Amino acid sequence: MVVLHFDKKEDIEEAIRSNDLAVLHFYATWAEQNELMTEVFEELSKQQHLQNVKFMKCVAEDLPEVSIKHNIAAVPTFVLFKKGSVVDRVDGADAPSLTKKINQQASKVSFLAPKPVLQSDEEGLKTRLKNLINAAPVMLFMKGSALEPRCGFSKTIIAILEELNTDYKTFDILSDETVRQGLKTYSDWPTYPQLYVKGELIGGLDIVKEMKENGELEKLLPKKQSLDERLKALINSSDVIVFMKGDRTTPRCGFSRQLMEILTETGIKFQTFDILTDEEVRQGLKTFSNWPTYPQVYVKGELIGGLDIIKDLKEAGELESSLKGSSS
Repeated sequence: MVVLHFDKKEDIEEAIRSNDLAVLHFYATWAEQNELMTEVFEELSKQQHLQNVKFMKCVAEDLPEVSIKHNIAAVPTFVLFKKGSVVDRVDGADAPSLTKKINQQASKVSFLAPKPVLQSDEEGLKTRLKNLINAAPVMLFMKGSALEPRCGFSKTIIAILEELNTDYKTFDILSDETVRQGLKTYSDWPTYPQLYVKGELIGGLDIVKEMKENGELEKLLPKKQSLDERLKALINSSDVIVFMKGDRTTPRCGFSRQLMEILTETGIKFQTFDILTDEEVRQGLKTFSNWPTYPQVYVKGELIGGLDIIKDLKEAGELESSLKGSSS
């Protein structure tokens, strides 16, 4: 079970009512103590004996009605619900208490036995695996992550990819047992790590080493762009693009929310990029464009500015012409 993020009061209330046991994590992105508890919460969600517990999270300050209703005075706070009613809570960064209380409540609920795997489930898994394999031109399925490999083989293959300046993505098989076992059958390859290029299995560490030695690997793998090249490509990826916290449907700060309302009113098409998903872009763009804050609006590769400038352009009647890249 993954931890589901909610940004609407109605969705939270429905999830709480419709589940035998649900746990809602109130957090804030700026609170340092949230990082550890988020990791603990995600690890609990992966436990087999808790697979029928609904694990949920929301940004406390984005949903004031929900926070007030449940007396959220600080973050992190975890509230446990049984069929819509509060049965327990944990205030603050108390991992042992959170683990104990979730296990206690889960033991009191008579969950149904897991359903047998049906053919439709198998087809769904195949589709998911295919999508994962093709999630990037180069995909590495490994134990751990590029920053924290969890076995010697994974560490070695990461070192090879980095040495060749490869542009790649990774998937941690330790985080998903279904993918871990399913991919072995799907690709008829029993061990990890597994390297895929353009959706095709290259092999494991031994084959990667061999291809590196004979020069085949470097020719096959795409190179990383420099940060400046990547930023330039991003700001030119759409005639109008906004770098913001969240996206157009779920803005994650008040400034971004106001900007989305203003731009949507113009009827002009625009794209968004969530800076919270990529710290390299978030920090790099500040220097690249010499603009220290977000959101940032670009038109045809040129920085227009942030929320204040967009408001000024709107008041002056110049916003639409500016977004079209033409003078009034």
